[in-house]
Amino acid sequence: MGASVALSTAEHLIKAPLVYKGKVRELYDLGEHFLIVVTDRISAFDYVLDPAVPDKGNVLNTLSKFWFELTTPFMENHVVHCDVELLGDLVTEPALLKDRVMVTKKATRIPVECVVRGYITGGGWRQYQETGMINGIRLPEGLRKNQVLEHPIFTPAAKNDVGHDEDITYDQMCELVGEKVTEQLMTKSVMLYTLAHTYCEHRGIILADTKFEFGFIGNELILIDEIFTPDSSRYWAKDKYELDTEIDSMDKEPVRTYLANSGWDKNSAPDPLPDSVVEETSRRYREILQRLTEETE
Repeated sequence: MGASVALSTAEHLIKAPLVYKGKVRELYDLGEHFLIVVTDRISAFDYVLDPAVPDKGNVLNTLSKFWFELTTPFMENHVVHCDVELLGDLVTEPALLKDRVMVTKKATRIPVECVVRGYITGGGWRQYQETGMINGIRLPEGLRKNQVLEHPIFTPAAKNDVGHDEDITYDQMCELVGEKVTEQLMTKSVMLYTLAHTYCEHRGIILADTKFEFGFIGNELILIDEIFTPDSSRYWAKDKYELDTEIDSMDKEPVRTYLANSGWDKNSAPDPLPDSVVEETSRRYREILQRLTEETE
């Protein structure tokens, strides 16, 4: 892998209608299917930052492809193929999009992020400190920050097109999408998390929490979007794990740390990231890909 130049957009490379441009992904309409292109854009605190991070998009797309293939026996997903050459003249410079494209089935998205937490950290820890609960789930007293939970918990969030997603309870999710679908999504999400957590453990990595998106094609429930990437999951190196502290996660932590110490007010676009921060972030994305996908003894 190794795109020496970061890709901040693919709009000039794709001869198909752009349907949606997210913070990182771009969605194009191919008629029967969608085309997802994963750029190197990076975001924090709801701002897309400059410059883009080389290889980030390649890593995210390659990891999603890897995990979708690994989990297919347990859960169908939206992937048709990830081969830029099969797109023919829809792409003007295929070399620039190698490892960045995913052609997918068109599904009706369920408007809920399915979050599974195996450890009490981040926003879950903040909820617990205030209420003793996470998304309405009462947890034992005296838990410590980053502690492993006795069982992974399902803590969904309603997707908002504007602003932040909103944490909701199981019952609120039932009101949104129905009890049967909620039960299905919880069961599938916890199963997938457990499978991936075990896989990661063998590679010296802790999957602390993750989020999934699902959709329907007809009556069939399938996985969509991305899966177990550093943007949708919290990965810790096992040798960095400890209680009662901020664990340096294996993703864009250098960006968050830099911004937190930069004096930025979070109300206006920040200055460009220093080269050293971009380089370290790019290295981390490549490292998590290598550690998760390389064959082990």
